Amino acid sequence: MNISTVGIDIANPPICTIVMESCGGANYWTGVFKRSGYTVKLISPQFVKPFVKTNKNDANDAEAIVEAAIRPSMNFVPIKQVEQQDIQSIHRVRSRVVRNRTALINEIRGLNMGYGIIVSPGSGKVRGSLFSIITDNENALTATSRECMQDLYAELVDIESRLKKLDKKIKHIC
Repeated sequence: MNISTVGIDIANPPICTIVMESCGGANYWTGVFKRSGYTVKLISPQFVKPFVKTNKNDANDAEAIVEAAIRPSMNFVPIKQVEQQDIQSIHRVRSRVVRNRTALINEIRGLNMGYGIIVSPGSGKVRGSLFSIITDNENALTATSRECMQDLYAELVDIESRLKKLDKKIKHIC
């Protein structure tokens, strides 16, 4: 049997509703499908999981998505506009930079503790203290550890600069 006898044009399938599991690329593909005239709905993965019958693979996932989609009480995920994705991206990057800054501050405080130098917590206090520690030739830092602290200080200044830029972007959007 060839495709022409089935009566389906594979290159131009009929317009229908496409249901996908909400994931990293779902909003992009939603836009692609909508521009082609399709109706698109997204389902949160937590609502699809109960319908997966056996091992996880594409076919079983597709069947589970269909099962979930036909439930009358299914709550679909709102589709994000590009502007919403932009804002979410900025917030995600900012959150990661904040986590990196916290890790860096903890590392700076821990390394200094190894030389008997106690650094108070908090970004501003660490930055101010670290500069004083680096320039104090009377403390227990060696030339190697002092150089390491200078690199960490530069990294902290850079991270805080990046945070200020991200905060400005968020304020501008608001």
